[in-house]
Amino acid sequence: MQVQAKLRHFRMAPRKARLVVDMIKGMDVEQAINALHVTKKKCAPAVRKLVESAVANADQRGDMDVDALYIKRAFVDEGPTMRRFLPRAMGRATRINKRTSHITVVLDDERY
Repeated sequence: MQVQAKLRHFRMAPRKARLVVDMIKGMDVEQAINALHVTKKKCAPAVRKLVESAVANADQRGDMDVDALYIKRAFVDEGPTMRRFLPRAMGRATRINKRTSHITVVLDDERY
């Protein structure tokens, strides 16, 4: 049985968030939480909180063994981009893209 948790509109570029999310794919939940606890990336605490939320979702359902959970899928999709303008010389302006991410974590208790 699968359970998932999503973090939407996270203010970090998807390319940077994928570095952390790809690191925890296939890990046991306890291993992933410990790895994220020592990772020094900006999105590591948010991803750790997301994994803990998915574990709480599994516990709330009641039909899953929380100790046997592992990360079946974890991926980052691109969210909406905020566009800002930076004034430049001679009356020009440069567009700054502030990217956001949608992070999804899927847990399962049965390995195949």
